Amino acid sequence: MKRTALSVLALCFAALVAYSGWRAWNEYGDYRAESQMHSVVIGYKPTQLGTAANQSVIDLQTKYPAVAGWLTVPGTGIDYPFVWYKDNDYYLRRDLNGNRAMAGTLFMDFRCQRDFTSQNTILYGHHMKNGSMFGTLKRFSDKEFFDAHQRAAVYLPRATLILECFAYLVVTADDAEIYATAPSKDYLDYVRQNARQYSDIGLKASDRIVTLSTCSYEFNNARMVLLTRIQQTRG
Repeated sequence: MKRTALSVLALCFAALVAYSGWRAWNEYGDYRAESQMHSVVIGYKPTQLGTAANQSVIDLQTKYPAVAGWLTVPGTGIDYPFVWYKDNDYYLRRDLNGNRAMAGTLFMDFRCQRDFTSQNTILYGHHMKNGSMFGTLKRFSDKEFFDAHQRAAVYLPRATLILECFAYLVVTADDAEIYATAPSKDYLDYVRQNARQYSDIGLKASDRIVTLSTCSYEFNNARMVLLTRIQQTRG
């Protein structure tokens, strides 16, 4: 009887080891696929302001028509193209070629305008454990890092947007204030009261906002968001 029990335990342990190995291999494959995709598109990265940067985005759109622009957040490794599509599901688990990919692709909320004329333009990306995609957005939870990294950039086909970071929050996925494309009059008060990190940049009701959003694992259905203002448009 004891020998049978030990055999069962040994089989269970072997199955657990095999399953863990399978999971690890799949995870490695996901990271490798994302890295390979990124190595293809990084050659299109805008390297300077002006028409040359915008041409890089146009060239990328020629290969991948869904691409709307390129996002760069210094100090994070966030340096990716993003897409716009008719819904928020398609690119959640697909790469730029439309192939299934756990890392997905950075994408704009379909309710937003591709040219960032919406009052609040929302960009989504996965929180990957290896730090790819939006996996490093959590660095803004640290005050020293937040204070030292106040600028980001969005490169579009005909313009470059300089972004100024002003708040980092952890919210629920259905937060009506943060995920509204047209924030209410209470938006700024709400942000001030709930921000983990906040910088008073003199935000006005007429300012256009860009929200970067990814998963957080602090509580069920949590999301971390970095809020930025379009400070300047060039091009």
